[in-house]
Amino acid sequence: MSDFVIYALPVAGGILGIAPLPGRSGRWTDDLAHLRDWKPALVITMTTPSEQVSHGLGDMGVDIQDSGTRWIHFPVEDLSIPAPEQIEDWHVASKTALSALQGGGRVLIHCFGGCGRSGMAALRLMIEAGDAAEDALNRLRAVRSCAVETDEQMAWALEGV
Repeated sequence: MSDFVIYALPVAGGILGIAPLPGRSGRWTDDLAHLRDWKPALVITMTTPSEQVSHGLGDMGVDIQDSGTRWIHFPVEDLSIPAPEQIEDWHVASKTALSALQGGGRVLIHCFGGCGRSGMAALRLMIEAGDAAEDALNRLRAVRSCAVETDEQMAWALEGV
C-alpha cells in the first residue's frame, strides 16, 4: 500500500494537487499505482535529475507517461527558484496546466518534500488562473501548511501580481 499523499484543492474548474516525490519511500510501484488512480492529466516534476537518480527514479518520467499521463520536467534546486532562463519553460508548463484545469482535469505538481518548490509553482499557477494572491496562499496552506518555504520562493510565485 502506498503512503504517497496528494494534497488537492479546486482551481480553475479542475483539481490541483501538490505532493512529495512519488517513490521516495522506496515504493515506486505502489506510488505510481496511486498516481494512476488519481488520474492526473498532467504531472509537473520539479525535482532535479540527481534527486530522482539518487532514489532509483531515473525513469520516472517515462513510467508516468507510459501510464497515460502527460509529464513535464521543470527541475529546480531544493529551496530555490527557477533560473531566469527557465521562464519560457514555465510559461509552457503553466499554459498546459491551466488548459487541463480549465477543462476539468487534474494537475499534480511535485518536488521532493511536497512543500517549497511545488507550493511555489502551485501558488503561481493559482494566481495565473485568476485567484487573488492572498486568497490563493490561504487556500493552498489550508491543505498543505508548508507550501512555499522561502521568501525567494514567495517572491517568484507572486511575480507579475
